[in-house]
Amino acid sequence: MKILYFHQHFSTPLGSTGTRSYEMARALISSGHEVTMICGSYHGGVSGLDGPFVKGKRQGEVDGIQVVELELIYSNYQSLLKRSLIFLKFAMRSIGIALREPCDLVFATTTPLTAGLPGIFARWLRGKRFVFEVRDLWPELPRAMGVITNPVILWLMSVLEWASYRSAHACIGLSPGIVEGIKKRSLPHQPVAMIPNGCDFELFSAVDIRARRPDGVLDTDLMAVFTGAHGVANGLDAVIRAAAVLMQRGRDDIKLVFIGNGKLKPALLVEAEERKLNNCIFLDPVPKGELAGYMKGANVGLMILANIPAFYYGTSPNKFFDYLSIGLPVLNNYPGWLAGMIKEYECGYAVEPENAEQFADALEDAADHRQKLQSMGVRAKALGKKEFGREALAAQFVECLENAG
Repeated sequence: MKILYFHQHFSTPLGSTGTRSYEMARALISSGHEVTMICGSYHGGVSGLDGPFVKGKRQGEVDGIQVVELELIYSNYQSLLKRSLIFLKFAMRSIGIALREPCDLVFATTTPLTAGLPGIFARWLRGKRFVFEVRDLWPELPRAMGVITNPVILWLMSVLEWASYRSAHACIGLSPGIVEGIKKRSLPHQPVAMIPNGCDFELFSAVDIRARRPDGVLDTDLMAVFTGAHGVANGLDAVIRAAAVLMQRGRDDIKLVFIGNGKLKPALLVEAEERKLNNCIFLDPVPKGELAGYMKGANVGLMILANIPAFYYGTSPNKFFDYLSIGLPVLNNYPGWLAGMIKEYECGYAVEPENAEQFADALEDAADHRQKLQSMGVRAKALGKKEFGREALAAQFVECLENAG
């Protein structure tokens, strides 16, 4: 098949963001399909192209994927209005591509929800097969977070959600809550597959990865690492509060390392400085290969989100699966399907939301019981291999697209 793959935030492993679309496109190519990736320029992402933009785009082959990168620069630091305009511009240009480029199937993945527009147009105006992948439920999540409150915009987004699901020949959800959300609004017998993010054992378990620790973290310290966006949804103020409790208890042998970027990072830096939290260390985003070194040097992976019920079963965070890949015990601070697995497999700690004392208790327990922590790490990796091997999930993904229509 010739597949048009639309993902605005596409990145190769050279970037510091998720690489699901890169891996899935490579799996499709390995199965004999042709893939053209349509993307924008994403802060933290690396498309693999480095030539100049010509008439608003550049294109070329990246590891067998035909990549078309549109000159639409997106960053989490931009205002909501600017980001919304970039989403719309990407959608409009994607519709044009979907209506003229030869293909057998159109695949589109969120976010944003407007990612579904090229598939809708290709389905109804060209009769093309369309598969829609949902990484976050919109407008449910922005409504729950209070990011979007305008009733007209929320209604328009709800209409687009309904149209996207019902235009698709098949849908993919990345978590149990997403799959249930799709089923509520899609056609009764429409195929909906759950294919979560997976574990990259090839990258994170490579024998030549050198364990790294940033300045300020001793070899004897417990190092807990958070990797990813520092935004409203991530709720990292919970880690700052736990850090303050640890300082009050005199546990300066526990260090909290934040690796990433986002709109709230400057405020987090200021708060940590004002409260003299020298147990908090902030690093800039790094490529995945370098990130693996910091994770290998850590003792605990932090899975943190704001206490919003829509997150409990409605997210599939890359960082959780990265932690499993390298065998890191996970400290999770919100209920849901990830917390359930952590408890079932005894591969970390699941603490109550907004409970800084319990959060600090868990880190102290980890620091004081290193043998127990090591066993948790072994079980974390075993969980990843049993349930979330990327090769098996990629095969399921390819089968879903091949059977669509």
